[in-house]
Amino acid sequence: MQKSGMLAPMGKVTVHCAVWPLSAKVVRVKLLVRISLAAVVSSLYPPAYAETLRCNGHIVETGDSRLSVRYHCGEPLLQDSYCAPVYYYPGFQLVPEPFASSVVPCLVVDEWLYDRGPGNLVATVRFPAGVVQSITYGARATP
Repeated sequence: MQKSGMLAPMGKVTVHCAVWPLSAKVVRVKLLVRISLAAVVSSLYPPAYAETLRCNGHIVETGDSRLSVRYHCGEPLLQDSYCAPVYYYPGFQLVPEPFASSVVPCLVVDEWLYDRGPGNLVATVRFPAGVVQSITYGARATP
């Protein structure tokens, strides 16, 4: 006899849970989330722009002095010095001429060009204020 409010068991009940295969829309959303996460993580770490120059078994890198570069690499093929303009903060504007020549001195930048031999690109080493700021590689030297 049944009590009131209770149902009699009818038999075995099976529940089907269709986890796989996922719908194409769910797969695309998961892929988009993974790609977005990878893009965010990779943007947190900027690429390294520091170059090095190997001279006679030694490595020259950013932060080295002119004396150190000359000692390790020898005399450059070409040298150039110029006065780089000076900028000030609000909008990185040029310092006007009356002040640029008398009050704010220019930044002297030296550039040295090294021919690294046949089959190698020439290297330009830039020294603002006597310290290596950048090393860039250009076209091959003509024989």
